[in-house]
Amino acid sequence: MAEHHPDSPGGPDGTEHVPTLLVKIFGKDRPGLTAGLFQTLASYAVDVVDLEQVVTRGRITLCALVTSPARGAGTEGELRATVHSWAESVGLQAEIISGIGDNPARGTGRSHVTVLGNPLTADVTAAIAARITGAGGNIDRIYRLAKYPVTAVEFDVSGVPTEELRTELAMEAAARAVDVAVVASGLQRRAPRLVVMDVDSTLIQDEVIELFAAHAGCEEEVAAVTAAAMRGELDFERSLHARVKLLAGLDESVVDKVRAEVRLTPGARTLIRTLKRLGCQVGVVSGGFTQVTDALRERLGLDFAAANALEIVDGKLTGRVTGEIVDRAGKARLLRRFAAEAGVPLSRTVAIGDGANDLDMLNAAGLGVAFNAKPLVREAAHTAVTVPFLDTVLYLLGITREEVEAADAQG
Repeated sequence: MAEHHPDSPGGPDGTEHVPTLLVKIFGKDRPGLTAGLFQTLASYAVDVVDLEQVVTRGRITLCALVTSPARGAGTEGELRATVHSWAESVGLQAEIISGIGDNPARGTGRSHVTVLGNPLTADVTAAIAARITGAGGNIDRIYRLAKYPVTAVEFDVSGVPTEELRTELAMEAAARAVDVAVVASGLQRRAPRLVVMDVDSTLIQDEVIELFAAHAGCEEEVAAVTAAAMRGELDFERSLHARVKLLAGLDESVVDKVRAEVRLTPGARTLIRTLKRLGCQVGVVSGGFTQVTDALRERLGLDFAAANALEIVDGKLTGRVTGEIVDRAGKARLLRRFAAEAGVPLSRTVAIGDGANDLDMLNAAGLGVAFNAKPLVREAAHTAVTVPFLDTVLYLLGITREEVEAADAQG
């Protein structure tokens, strides 16, 4: 919608009491239709108040809200006849509706609602839309962000506070097993961000300590303790010491082998590369080990990295860790530290994780994303992503697949 100077005649938008015409054309798309419509309207000296065009599977819908013909430039009836004649000549249909002024002002409490589906079904879409309406919100616009590897659509919603809408849609998302994110609208959404990720089962597909355990012959025992800790059934620090103790005696050459075995999560490189192009800073915090996270930092060009450090003496792992333990509370502290160093307020931070030891960090961030997470984490986080592609987090920030691919092509 066009914005006018607040001192312009006719109210803040300049069209409060002005007769207007909604001109709608639709049909098979081809180059030159938009120019053709406005060349047709130009002879009636109309002003453009609002304009929106959508092309879906080769069919165009073009809506133009314009003022009535200027005095001496023709009548409304002549404009109608001319537009219909032009539309017919290019194989389109036209509809023209008279009225007064522009759309009513959007309500306060504006949010972006992103829905991810694989596939996105009609019943899920209906349920989300009904929840928005039931909460007192109005859907002002809907558009597609991506068609693969998942379908992602975004609803622009007004009329209901963001937190209230997030609570409503979280219940619907859980009931429908669909991913829904709700973020506040505003300039801050476009500002550079800090994105901090967990490493094991988030940035990478593996649990690093289990990779070490495989070389020590105690993989099953370590995996059982890891699973209990991630579910929140076991204190993380106690579980860390218990698992690391089993690695005592391993030769330090195992570190290089584990680094080579690490597999990035699908979409991880795309996520980081795109965020960096947008001027965002990216970091990782891990309950794993610096011997791996430092290598990831260099490999991926990360701005921040923190993890536990395996103690190595005389070329052997001692079965101990050194320094400050990176646990559940430590991850949240590191998020705040990284934000301060980056000069980014917490409201513009995004945290991504999968386990119970990520919860404090997810809740401290402006947007906490549970990525293929345990049920406890999905329920507590701001939003959840249940598809195995890390770059889908970009859609939650309003970035389209086309924008990502265009940036990659230019790069």
